[in-house]
Amino acid sequence: MLMGEAVRGVIVDHALLQYGTIQPENFKSNGTLSLLRKLLFSNIQTAISYVLPVSAEQVNLLQTMAKLHSFECLPLTASSPDIASREIAQTWSHISGTILYLLPNHDASPKITCTYFSIALDDEVTSAFHNSNRIYMEKLEELPLTICHLNKKAISNDLVTVGYIMKPSREEDFAKRGAFPICPTPNGLMFLPLTFELPISKQLEEVDVILHKATDEIVSIELNSSSESSYQIGYTKGMQELQRHIENHNDCFEVDPLNSIYPVLDRLKIQQLLLGLEDLNVGGCCKVRAPHFLKVNSFDEPDLVQRLHDATLSLPSIVKPQVACGVADAHSMAIVFKVEDFKVLNVPLPAVIQEYVDHSSTLFKFYVLGDRVFHTVKKSMPNADVLIKSSEKNGSKPLLFDSLKSLPTATANQHSEGWDPCLDLALVNKAAERLSKRLGLTIFGFDVVIQEGSGDHVVVDVNYLPSFKEIPDDVAVPAFWDAIKKKVDSKAVK
Repeated sequence: MLMGEAVRGVIVDHALLQYGTIQPENFKSNGTLSLLRKLLFSNIQTAISYVLPVSAEQVNLLQTMAKLHSFECLPLTASSPDIASREIAQTWSHISGTILYLLPNHDASPKITCTYFSIALDDEVTSAFHNSNRIYMEKLEELPLTICHLNKKAISNDLVTVGYIMKPSREEDFAKRGAFPICPTPNGLMFLPLTFELPISKQLEEVDVILHKATDEIVSIELNSSSESSYQIGYTKGMQELQRHIENHNDCFEVDPLNSIYPVLDRLKIQQLLLGLEDLNVGGCCKVRAPHFLKVNSFDEPDLVQRLHDATLSLPSIVKPQVACGVADAHSMAIVFKVEDFKVLNVPLPAVIQEYVDHSSTLFKFYVLGDRVFHTVKKSMPNADVLIKSSEKNGSKPLLFDSLKSLPTATANQHSEGWDPCLDLALVNKAAERLSKRLGLTIFGFDVVIQEGSGDHVVVDVNYLPSFKEIPDDVAVPAFWDAIKKKVDSKAVK
């Protein structure tokens, strides 16, 4: 069937929004409105409707709500689908495609009636209701699922539905850049937001592949002291349900499996994996390497000085929790200037003490999207001499910071003069390919600093499913889609 029959517009009756219980200051955080906002990010025209007559106060509240989210506010003379569909078709005569009109079923079950009909630029307005159909829903959260079902039915069963799950703020960041469209992408993907408000099994019936940021759903991580890379991960109840479904259904396919992301939860494991980059180095050229590091279970170890020396670590050093993400204090870090300060250090244990690399305050952020590698340059922390001078004003106490919020960065006059970092892109691309194979990940990121003097390319961090928002959307988003599609295609030929 024609692409024009994909869902292009959604009208939701105001009664389904329970707007009377929402204060204007909470319009932005309301879950129902957030759901409708996803439609806008998919270029689906979205409107809130109301039937005349309505009080001026109600109209003002609805218009305020609609304006805040860039929805239309659509007055109708009647809520009956036959009349409403004609009025909607007349108002949206510039649209060609399927329109959904959602009404509440008062005191009845199912609670929502969804009338859908197709309109075209050259159609008669009066034909809209004649070609209408109905679907019934219990919850408004079923709307994205309904849209994906209708799109696949109207366009092609060959469309690939990507079910995704991550925290709302991250989801919105991806969606508003157009990365998660419910309408088909040029390479045949549709993105369905999975929700724990509905049974996971029902949603996965429509899903061909799962994309998750599972670290957003972690509630606890316990490291096993008897094994350096063994840990117990506690997920939210919803994520546990998804995990069980994946384990019990062999046809349930993930872009990146859960077990492939486990190494990025553990900074020690990542450091050990990075040691494997050494064999990419060729004599006479700059090197790519891991930073020198040391794992500690206690900052009170009597032989700590000797262990630091054996690990080729000098001060200042940066101290990070071994748990890399998923828990509140995973990003609580410190830069330590004196050995005696380890004893009073307030960084979660076990921890990884990592080499502090002088890098001219320049950080290279790399993003791997399938077989494509992108990078951007960011301002970073100053060199050690600047940090030492700054710390002396505070009695050389450890510099504590949260790496997600307050990473200390160099000012304009703190950059090194006479030395510019020269990035060996071919070398780092080889490292990206190696990491992709070792980690078994399709979409990940890593940070590189170039050591002053030696020119060593030091990989200081690795993370899963980064936002890659520093890369222009018109470049990164299609590469993101292609990475997922190629992963699905590779699974199909196995």
